[in-house]
Amino acid sequence: MPNPFILTAALPPDLAGFAEGLRRAHFPPERNFLRAHVTLFHAFAPSLLEELRDVLPRLAREFAAPEGAVKGVMDLGKGTAIALEAPSLLALRAMIAEHFHGSLTAQDLHEPRPHITIQNKVTKEEARALQASLAPVLAPWIAKPRFRFPALELWRYCGGPWEHLKTSAFRGRERL
Repeated sequence: MPNPFILTAALPPDLAGFAEGLRRAHFPPERNFLRAHVTLFHAFAPSLLEELRDVLPRLAREFAAPEGAVKGVMDLGKGTAIALEAPSLLALRAMIAEHFHGSLTAQDLHEPRPHITIQNKVTKEEARALQASLAPVLAPWIAKPRFRFPALELWRYCGGPWEHLKTSAFRGRERL
């Protein structure tokens, strides 16, 4: 699908800054077009743009910012990520998936494992080495209290880089 839309959950500034530092240090620079994020959906069709621009702000107005927590290191095979626990974010994602039922790609039909990719498309050996070194680095984050995802962000995939289209900040009262 050409130029699909991607939906991510924004990270709180402290965690985003930490993860961004790891991405700059470990993500292959020729592929690092993005800042740290949590992908919720990989590919909405371009024909869904107006509906996305309606649904996402409505959900953000209705619901409070979902909670998350850093759980540890995630092995991506040829990459490494920070594993997150985020049941309320996944509940919100399920609502979005239900709304767009019949329009999701095969990849987006499966519930994701929330994570922040910090390294990708490297050798398995490089990935394992980073994973082994990250446990002590992540320990303080694992010990921290839960955080909140401040917003949903809509992007257009542009063949590598992404174009930011809309941020919908959570401001509702209802908890998921």
